[in-house]
Amino acid sequence: MSSLTDRYLAATLRTVPAARRAEIETELRGSIEDMIDGRRADGRDADTAEREVLTELGNPAQLAARYADRRLQLIGPAYYLAWERLMKLLLSFVPATVGIIVGLLEATDGKNPGGAVGEGVATALQVAVQIAFWVTLVFAVLERTNTSLNLPAWSVDELPEVQANRQITLVDVTAAIGWLVLVIAYLPIQHFHSFVPSGDDGNLPILDPALWSFWLPFLIAVLVATVGVEIAKYRAGRWTWPLVAVNAVLDLAFAVPVVWLMSTDRLLNPDFVDRFTWLGREENLNTIATIVVAGTVLVVVWDIVDSAIKAYRNRH
Repeated sequence: MSSLTDRYLAATLRTVPAARRAEIETELRGSIEDMIDGRRADGRDADTAEREVLTELGNPAQLAARYADRRLQLIGPAYYLAWERLMKLLLSFVPATVGIIVGLLEATDGKNPGGAVGEGVATALQVAVQIAFWVTLVFAVLERTNTSLNLPAWSVDELPEVQANRQITLVDVTAAIGWLVLVIAYLPIQHFHSFVPSGDDGNLPILDPALWSFWLPFLIAVLVATVGVEIAKYRAGRWTWPLVAVNAVLDLAFAVPVVWLMSTDRLLNPDFVDRFTWLGREENLNTIATIVVAGTVLVVVWDIVDSAIKAYRNRH
């Protein structure tokens, strides 16, 4: 049977350059024997000394990588920060943008409006995976070819201002933007597939199709602008009075038309109302209108007051 030292040397030499194997074997075997002799001189038996020495030398694959000057990481510290910044930048908007575009195209072509949301989400995930794979592959190649990125040297001027007690977290902003994106996507999707069949087996939009002449595009524009406020809020790290003012304007720009349209029976599609007997009754429709109006007003008032209170606390 081969000794532990022979097995260790064989495992180490397996992945080192063939031209250096004899040299490395002689050097490594001599070092192991010297270390074993040193431990035996301290009173250990030969088997125990050999096991301790080989354990101290560590995994033979790692030792072979050091002899071969071969990296054992996919992306090392010289390239990692640049890889991380690029990944965060691309993943922050590219998958979502592509997913929304694909979802809207799927909804508008009339072939599969019901699966538009699923198609958009699946596409966004695929884009995210592709970005992660190809960016990582490029940086791994750069790592192994020692290609210089020629990045500007770091300067103390890049140090950010200290922001104690940051109020706006990435989780909060991501959740808010995700909800806004869903609402933005649903407004056109419900026009093509609302999951409410009409009498002729067609689609029955929940919102009045006449609103596409102005109000629905206007509301979508307001929601897109609100996404921009969420991003600006995260960059600032806290509520500021300019952000409060812009947020209040956008809240009112969305709430006032919704309240007015609902109060004047112009928000819901008349055919949708007639489709359900209970909804066609005036008292029930008034109840729905009251709930929508009250809920919209309460949400807007709470959002404006909450943002103002947080900005007031940050005034110093």
